[in-house]
Amino acid sequence: MIDTTDRLEALCDRARTLPAVALDTEFVWERSYYPGLGLIQVGLGGDDVHLIDTIALEGQMGALGEVLADPSVVKVLHDATQDLQILARATGTLPVNSFDTQRAAGLVGQTATASLQDLVEWAVGIRLDKGETRSNWLKRPLTDSQARYAEDDVRYLLDVYQKLRDEAQARGRAEWVDAEMERYNDPSLFEESDPNDAVDRLKVRGIGRMSGRQRAVLRAVAAWREVEARDLDRTRRMVLPDEALAAIADRMPETADDLRRLRLTDRQVARYADGLLDAVQAGAEAEPERVQRRGRPGPEDEKRAARLLVAQGFLAGRCEREDIDSALVATKAQLAAIVEAGPDAVADAFPGWRYDFVGRDLEGLLRGTVAVRLDAGDGWPVAG
Repeated sequence: MIDTTDRLEALCDRARTLPAVALDTEFVWERSYYPGLGLIQVGLGGDDVHLIDTIALEGQMGALGEVLADPSVVKVLHDATQDLQILARATGTLPVNSFDTQRAAGLVGQTATASLQDLVEWAVGIRLDKGETRSNWLKRPLTDSQARYAEDDVRYLLDVYQKLRDEAQARGRAEWVDAEMERYNDPSLFEESDPNDAVDRLKVRGIGRMSGRQRAVLRAVAAWREVEARDLDRTRRMVLPDEALAAIADRMPETADDLRRLRLTDRQVARYADGLLDAVQAGAEAEPERVQRRGRPGPEDEKRAARLLVAQGFLAGRCEREDIDSALVATKAQLAAIVEAGPDAVADAFPGWRYDFVGRDLEGLLRGTVAVRLDAGDGWPVAG
């Protein structure tokens, strides 16, 4: 275990001499807003695997931050986004030159949601044991089983990376893979989400029946809860559950007693009443949210649905024939927005390789200059 700054610095000095290093994190995320980081795994190739004890180091992670910030070293991770965000928070450094094996897999005939187990088996023929997935990584000492599990998460990751690189090169998609990895260099990936968007996370019934004013209050109290949860480093539900926020937006309380009548505990009222009531007032005074009621579909709705079905079939066919996971090109929601916006929106929605791969034909399809037919061989929709 790397449990002193001297040992961490020595490891990171070695890592910075290599073209690529494998990284992973183990954390517990049950009662806190932010994941509780318990362990960082570093793979330098083969069995040269190391476990960084973040508990023992007590936040002294500057040496690892230098590795993350070094553009000459590729940081290889699987399903990279959350791990990179955790590492950035732990080190205070924005990572650069990262490679996500899961995302790359979707461009070389695998799925973009492939598990590490599946990719390791594909690359080196070994099936990993995932028996410690639910372990408490904050507890010390780690068991031998935990240590083996954690080490295996990076032991073969550089082999997977090389296999993906080779496959991308063989398929003429190395530049596509490189372009996909640029997303992990975007500083916005590491920014806190906008509290005003927290309302979109709510999972509670009855929102669709709220008035525009009630929805404005709901947005305001959800934003208040988001900030409170961050400041306290507690889960959103530990601050107030979604159901309580919906009840507050529905009734729009004005006093602490009003909050008690909504079944908030005395402790919650004592701690949160001032902030909550301020949020309710701010929401009530804000511009009411626009409320869209669903009516019966008309001819334009049916045309829009038909265009979307054609576009979906075309995209699915192109991706199937070219062995690319369609989720990397566009989700159903993204494609629906593009079809709604029309052909002029395609170029911006499908930048880089996506435009050459599918965007140009989709643009023609929406303009009516490209037709779609069923291929006589495999039955998939094709342009032409």
